[in-house]
Amino acid sequence: MNTANLQLEGLYLAFATTLNALVAKGIFTREEVADVMRKAEATAINDFRSTDDLSPANRDAIAFPARLLALANNMASETEIPSFYELARMVGETKQP
Repeated sequence: MNTANLQLEGLYLAFATTLNALVAKGIFTREEVADVMRKAEATAINDFRSTDDLSPANRDAIAFPARLLALANNMASETEIPSFYELARMVGETKQP
């Protein structure tokens, strides 16, 4: 596996854990985090490059981080989030055809 991919996995988990801590401290609500992730996904998918130059698989790749973080937010407990592999599997299962 490409080292950059492993670094990105770690970054996604670090960011998901940070968001979870901010929710636990009452700085954000789960709903606010979900709204931000929906906006990020919509921006990624509707970016002019996405519709003109990128394949559907590449658009899914751009939307992947927001989708993964949204799932992490939805599935997190106050102190834990699911593993990267579990979240990535669920992203694949829930994406639109």
